[in-house]
Formats: sequence, structure tokens, C-alpha cells
Amino acid sequence: MKRYKGESYIMKAKAVRLHAANDLRLEEFELPEIKDDEILVKVVSDSICMSTYKCAILGTKHKRVHEDVAEHPAIMGHEFAGDIVKVGAKHADKFKPGMKFTLQPALNYKGTMWSPGYSYEFFGGDTTYCIIPAEVMELGCLLEYKGKAYYEASLAEPMSCSIGAFNACFHTRMGVYEHEMGIRKGGKLAILAGAGPMGLGALTYALHRDVRPSMIVVTDINEERLARAEQLFPVEEAAKDGIALHFVNTANMADPAAELRAITGGTGFDDVFCYAPVAQVVELSSDVLGRDGCLNFFAGPTDPKFSAKLNFYDVHYNSTHVIGTTGGNTADMIESLELTAAGRIDPSVMVTHIGGLDAAAETTLNLPKIPGGKKLIYTHITMPLTAIADFRAKGAEDARFTALADIVDAHNGLWCPEAEEYLLANWVETE
Repeated sequence: MKRYKGESYIMKAKAVRLHAANDLRLEEFELPEIKDDEILVKVVSDSICMSTYKCAILGTKHKRVHEDVAEHPAIMGHEFAGDIVKVGAKHADKFKPGMKFTLQPALNYKGTMWSPGYSYEFFGGDTTYCIIPAEVMELGCLLEYKGKAYYEASLAEPMSCSIGAFNACFHTRMGVYEHEMGIRKGGKLAILAGAGPMGLGALTYALHRDVRPSMIVVTDINEERLARAEQLFPVEEAAKDGIALHFVNTANMADPAAELRAITGGTGFDDVFCYAPVAQVVELSSDVLGRDGCLNFFAGPTDPKFSAKLNFYDVHYNSTHVIGTTGGNTADMIESLELTAAGRIDPSVMVTHIGGLDAAAETTLNLPKIPGGKKLIYTHITMPLTAIADFRAKGAEDARFTALADIVDAHNGLWCPEAEEYLLANWVETE
């Protein structure tokens, strides 16, 4: 939304902004006119991340949130995509109005932890419009998106986190002081607490990347989530590619470590990804490592003193090791976009809920309490957060939901470009 005043314009944005811990507000405000080294964009979609929840509840105690956030509230959200509206003169040769964009939010600019969705007053995803600052272009983190659906570009960021985790794993050879980067080719891989949205993102990547394991075991304690995962990823299809895929509920196992190791034939796993910041899951991850096994602690805790036991006997004698990753880089982001465009991975497996900007604040603050996977926000519509599984029931009161239900049912119950197109054409704009 803009109104002209002489030769310049005043651009208004509506956004969910952080003022303090547990204080998110949907509010309208004016954006300053962009500088020559900045770019104005229209945000279309944003995917809500657990990291956003952690930011919302911690406020200035979060490492990425600036101390004066009360005076300069930060726009929330960092998994976003949209259209470029206006380009500063410095970048006019590379970016043009009308281009679709996404971006790599892990800037790490000059040693800082600043990132959109945490640290900027006019730069984030839960908004109708925002200003991309100079450092994003300087770092090569603003990416043109040539695909059709905005949500695929939004989900490229969480997918890049999983891609980065796979790339960060490493292995060694006895007597050789060199690290072989990446998961072990043809090895045995476990994704613990892996039937949630990020675990499913990791699974679609593990099944379809160039370097693949020969075995993948996905564990969880929620039978409903496991059943959905197995429906989306049939073990028979994985077997056609030479991958033994197992979905395992560890909730009632007397000795989960022994039973998981038994699936591997007693060797343990070459690569283990821990997707829950729970001590028991971390310790189970340690217990199922094989020789030279790599444990990637992927899940970020909110407790700065979070700890768990690690088997140091195995560290010494079996060369087991632990790494942690907290995001991908720009190369990981590009890989995600390319694999999605090629149809090799489908990030929609992560998405279970759709909503408008009016639903973003409440959804963020209550994210751990809302079952399911990723919550996808479309910032220019007004719509309560709605589970995809509830579309048909909602159709009794609003025929538009019936149309959405028909579309997703034709795509194995998954959000898809056709559903997004219908949504954007038929829901009321917020502006």
C-alpha cells in the first residue's frame, strides 16, 4: 500500500512485530523510502519456524534480538518469499521489479548474528512489505526464484537447514587425519524424533539426494505422525532405489537402543540426526552410533544449560563424534531450490496448516501446542490458521474450503502450487 507525496511515496506495511518477550503485535506502520543500496519487496508467503517461537518467547534474551527491540520492534519470520517491488540504483543491474525472490536469512554479516525475523525493524517475513538491507545483497543472499509457487521458495530455507546438516557430517579413516565430509555413502542413517516437519524434510532429502544411504530408520513416539510419514514415503518406493526404510515407534520399547541397533544387524548407525532437544533422545542418539558414527544434534534447545550424557568410551575407542548445525548456507539454499524445481524433493511434506497474517502472532506464540507440521502464512490474506486435514469440514460453512480440499486430495493430501494459486485468487486481501 502506497500513497504519493510529491516525488516520493509513503509505503505502509502491516506486520507481526516483536516488542518484548511474549509480546507480538499485528500493526500497521510506515516504511522509510529505500536507499540506493536497498530493495523494497512484497512478501507473499512465510513459513513459521520453531526458531521464531523461541525468539518470541525469549525476546532480548535471544542471541539474535537487539537490546532496544522495545523502541525498534523487529518484524518476525525468516522463511519467506515474494515479489520485488522497487530496486535501489546500486542493484538495478541484477534485480528488477516483478522478480520473484527468496533469501538466505543466516547472514552472519561481519561476525554478527543478525538475521531477518529477529534483528531488523523493517526486514522480516510476517509482513505485507519489507525493505531488504544492503548486507543481504552484499553477501549474495537475495536469490531470484523462477518457480511457480511462493511456498516452495519459503520452504527452501528450512530445507536448506537439513541439507546443511547432511553436508556438515563427516567421517574418518583409521590412521588418516582427514575428514570425509557428508553422510556415509551406502551407510546406515537414523533420524530420531524424525516424523515432525523438519524430520520429514530431512527424509525427502535423504531419499533423493545424490549420495544416499542404504538404510534409513525414522523414529518417533507419536503413532499418528509415523503413520502419516509412512503414507507419504512408502517403504516399497524406497526399496526400488535400494534403500531399506523403517518407521519405528520407540515409545513402548524396553530397550530402544538395543532394538534400533538390531535393525542395523548390530553395527549401529553411521549417521544419526537428533531432531528433538530432549536429553533421552540425545542419549539414545549416542547409544546407537556405530564405529566412526557421526551424531548431528539438529534440534535447537531454548535452555542455554541444556545437556545430556555422551558415551566417551565410544568417543575414544570407536571414533564416534558429535556436531551441531543451526542452519544452511546460500549453496544449500540454491540446492534446495534446484532439487524442488526438478521435482526430486517435495518440501510440501512439511506443511500441515495454512493461515493469513492475522493468524501469525497467535500461531507463533503457541507453536509447540499446535500439532502437525509446518504452519504456512500468506501475508496478504485474512484467514484463521486451518489444518489442511480440516479443509473439507470447513467447506460446510465456506465453499472455498471445499475447493481447496478437492485440490489437495488430488495431490495426496499435500499443499501444492494449484492450492496456492486458488488461495491467492479467492481470499480477501488484507490491504
